[in-house]
Amino acid sequence: MTALAPPPIGKSAHQIANMQLVPRRHYGRMVASVVIIVLLLAFLRALSKSQIEWSYVRQFLTVPVIMTGLVNTLVMTVCAMLLGIALGVIFAIMRVSSNPVLRSVAMGYIFLFRGAPALLQLLLWFNLALIFPTIGIPGLFEFRTVDLMTPFVAAMLGLGIQQGAYTAEVVRGGLLAVDSGQYEAARAIGMTQFQMLRRIVLPQAMRVIVPPVGNEVIGMVKLTSLASVIQYEEILHNAQIIYFANSRVLELLIVASIWYLLVVSLLSVGQYYIERHFGRGATALRTTV
Repeated sequence: MTALAPPPIGKSAHQIANMQLVPRRHYGRMVASVVIIVLLLAFLRALSKSQIEWSYVRQFLTVPVIMTGLVNTLVMTVCAMLLGIALGVIFAIMRVSSNPVLRSVAMGYIFLFRGAPALLQLLLWFNLALIFPTIGIPGLFEFRTVDLMTPFVAAMLGLGIQQGAYTAEVVRGGLLAVDSGQYEAARAIGMTQFQMLRRIVLPQAMRVIVPPVGNEVIGMVKLTSLASVIQYEEILHNAQIIYFANSRVLELLIVASIWYLLVVSLLSVGQYYIERHFGRGATALRTTV
C-alpha cells in the first residue's frame, strides 16, 4: 500500500487546497520547435525562388515513359523480394541446422552476399558473360550468357540474392525468438521437422519477421534505382532518358521522387495492417496484463 506524502511544513490545509499547479515548461522543446520552423520557412522560401519549372513536373508526372518505369520498378521489387524471401527462409533454416555442412554453406552465403555492395553485385551479374560465355550442359544444351543475362535478369539476381542474405538473418532471428518448449512439444507429438516449421514455428516467428521484412520491401523499392546503371528501364532510368533530351534535370528528378514517395507511402500503410494482423496475439496479451 502506497504511503501518502506528508503535507508541506508550515502550510495549512486551506492553503494547500488553494495552491495552483504550474505546468512544467519545456524550454528545450520550444527552442527546437522555433529552429525547425525557421529552417522549414527558409527552405520553402529558397524553393519558391529557385529556377524549378513546376509546369514541367506536372507535364511529365504521368507521361507513358515514366509510367512504364514505375511499373518496371514495382515488378522488379516484387520479383527481387520473392527471390530474397525464398532464399532467406531456406538459408535461415540451414543456418540453424545441426548439420555442419548446411550450416557452413549458409554462413558462407550470408557472409559473401551481405558483404559485397549491391551495385557491385549488379555489375558482376550483368557482365557474367565475361567469365562464363555459355551456360548449360556441354553437348546437350548450351546458351549464350550474354543472351540470358538481360538487364531484368541481372537486376533480379543481383538484388534478390543479396536480399536473401539479409532476410536469412531476419528469419533466423524469428526462429530463435520462438520458445524452445514449442520445438520440444512438436517433437513429442511426432511431428516431422517440416511439419514443425510449417505449423508451429513459422506462424509464431512471423510476428518477429514481418516488421523488418516490411522495411526491406520498402527499401527494395528505392534500391531498384541502382538497376539504372545496367540499363534496366525503371523509373529513374526513364527519367534520366527524358532529362538527357530536354535538360530539365531537377524537374524530372522531382517527378521520380514523387512516385517513389507515393509507392513507399502505400507500402507503409500495407505494412501497418500486416503487422497488426500478425501481432494480434501479442496485443491481446499486453492488454490483459
